[in-house]
Amino acid sequence: MKQGSVRLSGVVKRHGTTTVLHGVDLEIRAGEFFVMLGPSGSGKTTTLRILAGLEAVSAGQVFIDDADVTHSEPGARDVAMVFQSYALYPHMTVAENIGFPLKMVGTPKDATARAVVDAASRVSIQHLLERRPGQLSGGQQQRVALARALVRQPRLFLLDEPLSNLDAKLRLETRLELRQLQRALGVTTIYVTHDQEEAMTLADRVAVFMDGRIVQVATPREIYDRPAQVAVAGFIGTPPMNLLPAVWHGNQVVLDGVSHLVNESSQQPREILLGVRPSEVRAGDAGTAARVEYIEESGDFSIVDLKAGEQRIKLKTGPFHSLREGDATCLSFAPNAAHLFDRASGQRLNQPTEPGST
Repeated sequence: MKQGSVRLSGVVKRHGTTTVLHGVDLEIRAGEFFVMLGPSGSGKTTTLRILAGLEAVSAGQVFIDDADVTHSEPGARDVAMVFQSYALYPHMTVAENIGFPLKMVGTPKDATARAVVDAASRVSIQHLLERRPGQLSGGQQQRVALARALVRQPRLFLLDEPLSNLDAKLRLETRLELRQLQRALGVTTIYVTHDQEEAMTLADRVAVFMDGRIVQVATPREIYDRPAQVAVAGFIGTPPMNLLPAVWHGNQVVLDGVSHLVNESSQQPREILLGVRPSEVRAGDAGTAARVEYIEESGDFSIVDLKAGEQRIKLKTGPFHSLREGDATCLSFAPNAAHLFDRASGQRLNQPTEPGST
């Protein structure tokens, strides 16, 4: 029975004098849909390529199902990878593209044909088997690439930004299909993306990469509710969290000269970055004085851009609100909405209560 657990231990990758990965440690459970999330150049794709055996480590070890595969060839790892570009052979039919991995290992023609039809039907392209890639839409090509990866029933399913070439509507549809497919197959899936919405909707757990390091591994909900670092807080959320210089003392933070209650206390005055999600900011008669600079209307919600002293703050609200550009207002937030980060290190300082509690 194939399992598909993964463990990276102290993985370092260097290109000349540049270190791309700084000692990555990571465990991925068998059957998990695991997402590697981060901005461009953060090391997530390099990590995926190391798992696939397409790049060698400079230091550290790679284990699949507790077997050390650090120096194993790609073909010996029993993994399948779907690239951003799909990498289909233009001169082959869809059926030939899907069946190519089986042909390379000498699978009999009858067994290959059955496996091709099965894989194609799983991604709803069985009616396209005689076409060539040039006759297909981007979404259809993406499904061919998925079927080619599935046909071998690999231990690991590795996907490198597979939806990035699709338009927005098709991306949403394919994302749902991909998650349903993974659940049906139960195959360990490791998915690389810079798109936080994809990560939050697809993943069982997420590893957030920043500058060649993993800065947090958690469920999407935990990462949203309790970002471990300023870098994560400023990356997750649409719009991302407001991060504002403030001073924390006792059970209050002082923002632009006005005190706001928080749920935890500091014995000594401490310079912090106060994080508040735009959806948690409230406009009213009490709090930090601000002025509305711009309002972005988005149909079912509005993003209000405000300025409080020298700080720019975003507020996310429903479509029916009374704010207008140029209005003076005051901003506040519930005590449990405050995320407190050390201003020097960027590390989280508090553990807010569960959302919805007081």
